[in-house]
Amino acid sequence: MEHWDEVRTAYNVARIGTVSGAADVLGVHHATVIRHIDALEERLGVKLFQRHARGYTPTEAGSDLLRVAQATADQFSQLAGRIKGRGNEVSGELVVTSIGGLSHLLVPVLADFQEDFPGLTVRYLTGDRLFRLEYGEAHVAVRAGSVPDQPDNVVQPFFRQEFTLYASESYVARHGLPKTEGDFISHRFIGVDDPKTRAPFARWMQDNVPADNIIFRSGDVHAQRRAIQSGAGIGFTSVLQAAEVEGLVQVMPPKPEWVAPLWLVTHMDLHRTTKVQAFLAFLKDRSKAWQPE
Repeated sequence: MEHWDEVRTAYNVARIGTVSGAADVLGVHHATVIRHIDALEERLGVKLFQRHARGYTPTEAGSDLLRVAQATADQFSQLAGRIKGRGNEVSGELVVTSIGGLSHLLVPVLADFQEDFPGLTVRYLTGDRLFRLEYGEAHVAVRAGSVPDQPDNVVQPFFRQEFTLYASESYVARHGLPKTEGDFISHRFIGVDDPKTRAPFARWMQDNVPADNIIFRSGDVHAQRRAIQSGAGIGFTSVLQAAEVEGLVQVMPPKPEWVAPLWLVTHMDLHRTTKVQAFLAFLKDRSKAWQPE
């Protein structure tokens, strides 16, 4: 750590590619950047960069240093996130993560919560990657599926999201609706693109619909829903989401085995902070209205 300034300088040179660019980011003179690079190379006994007219290109050793410095910078950023979550005020950043398919439920809640606390900045992270609460990547996670079992997390049951099959009115006009599961062979379906999906309704489709009849596949739930709306075929969407979309026809009633349980997950170090508790209470209260009509 005693040479962190030099490492940080080398990291920015490797990331940006020029001495002047790194100097601008660091707020120092370009001569300071060159001095740090020269001192670090002398200390390590290797060349970290190839100098050329276009700038600096990392050598193999420089690339190794870049990876280590990037990981260290990420750790500092995550630590800062955890520190920001502590305290007795609802201010600073609130970082919430979920799968993208829950955005239609969570975004209105997050927007209203931020309006109640103007000193708060909301960051809503979505995606398939599991954001790690123990590294401060998020304050609250809303996760779907089986009970999360990561150590040092506080897990609470939250909501049971119903799913069923829908088709657009245009699809029904052209193809009709299956009366039984035996009629699936005569219909077109929209499904997930992951053969190892853990979603119970998606696994059911894989087991009960002929693979050749699943003519549109996507890993994006929003793309799947748009495909259903466009009349490409029959597909799963949540009952709550379908209620917000005009022109969808329910193919069959929801089945218990298609339910996707949702869980609220927080890290034990942040669970009792004022900000996290305030948001959890707000979210639970708003979710009482999430019932299919």
